[in-house]
Amino acid sequence: MTSDIAVPAPETVAANGHGDAHTTAGFGALTLGSIGVVYGDIGTSPLYAFREAVMAASGAEGVPTPAAVLGVLSLILWALIVVVTLKYVVILLRADNNGEGGTLALMALAQRAVGTGTGGATIVLLGIISGALFYGDAVITPALSVLSAIEGMKDITLTFEPYIVPLTVVILVCLFAVQSRGTARVAAFFGPIMCVWFAVLAVAAIRPIIQQPQVLLALNPLYAVNFMLHHGIIGFVTLGAVFLAVTGAEALYADLGHFGKRPIQTAWLFIVLPSLALNYLGQGALVLGDPGAIVSPFFQLFPQGFVRGCMVVLATMATVIASQAVITGAYSLTRQAIQLGLLPRFEIRHTSEAHSGQIFIPRINQLLLVAVVLLVLLFRSSSALASAYGISVTGTMVVTAMMGFVVVWKGWRWSALAAGALIAPFLFLDVTFLSANLLKVFEGGWVPLALGAVMIILMYTWRRGSRLLFEKSRKLEFPLADLVAMLEKRPPQRVPGTAVFLTSDPISAPTALMHSLKHYKVLHEKNVILTIETAQTPRIDPAERVKLEQISPTFSKVTLKFGFMESPNVPKALAIARKLGWQFDIMSTSFFLSRRALKPAAHSGMPRWQDRLFISLSRSANDATDYFQIPSGRVVEVGTQVTI
Repeated sequence: MTSDIAVPAPETVAANGHGDAHTTAGFGALTLGSIGVVYGDIGTSPLYAFREAVMAASGAEGVPTPAAVLGVLSLILWALIVVVTLKYVVILLRADNNGEGGTLALMALAQRAVGTGTGGATIVLLGIISGALFYGDAVITPALSVLSAIEGMKDITLTFEPYIVPLTVVILVCLFAVQSRGTARVAAFFGPIMCVWFAVLAVAAIRPIIQQPQVLLALNPLYAVNFMLHHGIIGFVTLGAVFLAVTGAEALYADLGHFGKRPIQTAWLFIVLPSLALNYLGQGALVLGDPGAIVSPFFQLFPQGFVRGCMVVLATMATVIASQAVITGAYSLTRQAIQLGLLPRFEIRHTSEAHSGQIFIPRINQLLLVAVVLLVLLFRSSSALASAYGISVTGTMVVTAMMGFVVVWKGWRWSALAAGALIAPFLFLDVTFLSANLLKVFEGGWVPLALGAVMIILMYTWRRGSRLLFEKSRKLEFPLADLVAMLEKRPPQRVPGTAVFLTSDPISAPTALMHSLKHYKVLHEKNVILTIETAQTPRIDPAERVKLEQISPTFSKVTLKFGFMESPNVPKALAIARKLGWQFDIMSTSFFLSRRALKPAAHSGMPRWQDRLFISLSRSANDATDYFQIPSGRVVEVGTQVTI
């Protein structure tokens, strides 16, 4: 069953929403926080990225040559400079949607720039694809990150090897189990821990670089170019592994609203990028001196024994932080998708009174846990999982570049030639990385593709089904203006109090109102037709939250507007209406909702399997009373049956 208050929202969403913390918190605190949250994913890439890339470059020989090591290092370093620094830090951080970032916030800007029509529909489709691929990333990142850290145990002693997978599963279960408590307290430790992590990455690399100074030749981009020119298909395969070094770059843009542009840029340019570059150079120097070290170059940067054991613990903490960031990102993305009518309503719990972005969605948490544990048990090693990683992230980056072109061209009003000259090099790199990662489809890359395809089908089905249901309901409903005129002319029996009828279509008479008149044959003294809208901006100024329109002595229309990153709270918003002249008293007000039982029709506009999927999704939707935070004791639900 479903309620008839599905919100017809604009197709805008952000991947990871947070409050306007950057307007009140200190610059230093925000920079520290960005190190902990934004850079957790990309900061743990040295655990596996260099190893996988060099092993791919070594081909069947298995022994890395100096040319392969320097070529891979050059590719990694220049990928960090071009893809992360230039594309995200320099350009895309400027493309904010009222202070918020993320691929899907960029979609809002692009859609606003091109307007409705075919162009707008294409932008929406790109946004759906991008959002669906993010779920693939949210499943693989915790599995790969934690597993790669725990694998450091076998560098201490091989006795630990049989316990790697079980211990990884235990840590992941614990990680998901504590999500319901909220991340506010844990987040206070994220920044300092990641600062220690990046400091250790840099310091550990100094000695090997001094011993093998020729590794600094990798700073020359010609080594990357020569490697690609002379290694053919192996070079192309290697690119897929090189991309592991820049996974997490989307977080730079996605967390723009939480930390602000300057703290994110400062953290990257002065702390994260230098530390990552030094560590990759250190791993390269180590392998130049001892090619056998490629088995585990990261942990072999540290002395055997106690120090290496401490690094396994620190790496585990860092990967848990990286996993935490992507898990909370999945919650935020889900909330936006619900707000925008791309997914049915799920239960959303707020875990912080100060930050609206800190939420917990039980159903998403359970699904992520099951998927992550299955991945660990299926692949059993970080090397195997690395093959599944990258496709979802590269796909998102391609979408970002395409929508970035639209924003620069239409939104910033550059010429098409100038916008193309700016974006084309980045799009070329992203497509190249995507093509290289697609070579891994049969080695595990099918996992994020399959998950993304499932999410695309779910989002499209819910969006399409909701629109068909809305259009069908409108044809069957009575015009509100005509009904009000009839009721004012010949009013039925009046009862004291206020009745609020929720509807997604303020032009037509709400189904709950029609059924109330039909069965109860009474009308309240005051009646409100309430519509909830989602704006194209992340948040709405409270002064613009409520729009009140009196349509007759006893009827009025109220429109509540929420940003696409806000959770709708109807009673709190209605309290604002007092300033507009409406004396709202929650204890003398009844909310009327229509709950519809859906059945498949012979001809619905969708295939029969999609009809059944939509009906199943609607039955799984959370109660509208809880979603809109309406006191359950003030709600009257009227049941209807609808075919679709």
